[in-house]
Parts: sequence; structure tokens; C-alpha cells
Amino acid sequence: MNDTDPSLPSAPLGRRERKKAATRQAIADAALRLFLERGYDAVGIREIADAADVSTTTLFKHFPVKEALVFDEDSEREARLLAAVRERSPGRSIPSALREHALSHRLAAADGDARFTGFFELVNGTPALLDYLQSMWLRHTSALAQVIAEESGLPADDPGCVALAHFALEAPRVARGQDDAREALTRAFDLLEYGWSDRSGPRR
Repeated sequence: MNDTDPSLPSAPLGRRERKKAATRQAIADAALRLFLERGYDAVGIREIADAADVSTTTLFKHFPVKEALVFDEDSEREARLLAAVRERSPGRSIPSALREHALSHRLAAADGDARFTGFFELVNGTPALLDYLQSMWLRHTSALAQVIAEESGLPADDPGCVALAHFALEAPRVARGQDDAREALTRAFDLLEYGWSDRSGPRR
């Protein structure tokens, strides 16, 4: 969890930090370029390291697993998620706010922007990347549950808050492969908002 307040300006990076950030960016850029050119599974770690002019040891210091080369900004992702709950409009429920966040940030489309079309195609066409992205979101379950509890006036370890956080982060998985992903995701959040209603009537 990132303890830095995202609303505060970042302190200037020192020379060493700037160098590390530049190396990390160079590795990520090289990896993405190769993945887009040849496909994720066809590119090896050593090729990425060579393309970024670093050793494989250096690469793994910045990115512990291959999937991490595609994704970054995990702290920013968590900040936006928590802000969706804390900064929701008056009268808006927490499940509704989380649904809007999911629709905006987890089903985002390229919208014709050539810079992102290839990236989305790469992720959506690579099961390992989809699974890693989902696991990244689930890492924020505890932080989200705590904010839900705070906003609801409930204990930090309230099981209902933990369950809501987990299911809200898990819900986008049901949209995979659906003809209408937005509708599928909306229906999943309707269940979190209103609960299950057995429309078939009682069992006899």
C-alpha cells in the first residue's frame, strides 16, 4: 500500500533516483516494443535486457517477473480506487461508486488512439497478462476494505467490508469473453448493490 498522499507534490528526485527511474523506463519501453512487435510469449528476458542495454540481473531488480514489464503505476492505481469511494458524490452508494470506477478504469477502450490500441490487444490476447493484471487489482483488497469500513462507520476488520472489497475487485473477471462486457460488469455490480433475488420463486 502506498502511504504517500497523491494530492501532494512529489519531492524532486536525486541524481541516483533519476538514474534508476530512467533505467526502469528504458527496460519497460524496450519490453513493450518487443512484445508489440512479436508477441508476449515470443520474447525472452535476455532479449529485453539486451535491447535496454542492461544485464538480466538489473532487469529483475526493477521487474521481478516478466508480466510486471507490461504494467506499472500500482500505487497510482490504488490511489484512484480509494478515491472513488472517498470522493463519491453525496447520496451515491459505495457499490455504485466502485462500479463506475470499474467501468472507467478496468474496461477502458482504446477509443481509436493508435498509441493504446496495440497495448490493449496485447493484454487482452495474452491470458498470462490478464491473470497478472487481475492479481494486481486483488492486492488492493485490504486497503479498499479499510476505506469502505471508514466510510460506513464499521470496524476495520468487518467481514462484510472485506467481502465487498474482494468481490468488487473480482467482478471485472466476469466480463471476459462476454459479447457486452459493460453489461456483464454492470449486472455483477447490481448483485453487490441489491443482493440476490431468486426470480424463479421458492423451491417446492
